Formats: sequence, C-alpha cells, structure tokens
Amino acid sequence: MSEYIDIQPETTDDPDMMVLITNLELTQEREHYATHAEGDEGSALAQALFAVPGLASATLHGSELTVRREPDVEWHALIEDLTDALRDFFL
Repeated sequence: MSEYIDIQPETTDDPDMMVLITNLELTQEREHYATHAEGDEGSALAQALFAVPGLASATLHGSELTVRREPDVEWHALIEDLTDALRDFFL
C-alpha cells in the first residue's frame, strides 16, 4: 500500500461531473452508486465517500473515481473532502 495518495482531477463535458484518478486501486470490480441512498448501502469505501457533503453519485473502477456533485457545491471543496475521505480510508 502506498504511503500517500495522489489524486489528479480531470474535467468532463458535464460541468457537474469529474473523474478523479488516483495512485491507488480503489476497487477491482466496477461499483456504481446513482444516489446517496445507494452509496450509504454500498461498500465500505462508498459509505466513506458518501459521508462527504455534496457528493451526488459515484462510480469506482480500478484507480478511477467518477463523481457527480450536488447543485451549488464548489469543486475545490468537494475534491478536498473526497481526498481526505480516501486518505482516511486507505492510509
């Protein structure tokens, strides 16, 4: 396991969606959570991510995390909080 987590955000055509590429394998199998309720019932990692305010949906696959933000949530704050959640979960 890596001693640090590196996250590279990549924008998409959708202004409310972003792909976060990490240096860690988040999942071996694809996981998709279309709603907060699904995330709350999902894997331990999904539960940790959906504890972050402003996350609307998430797809995890390999080292990529594709996220959709809730309306009026700033990307910089959401990415910082998701990074903290990943760091707490993995490190």
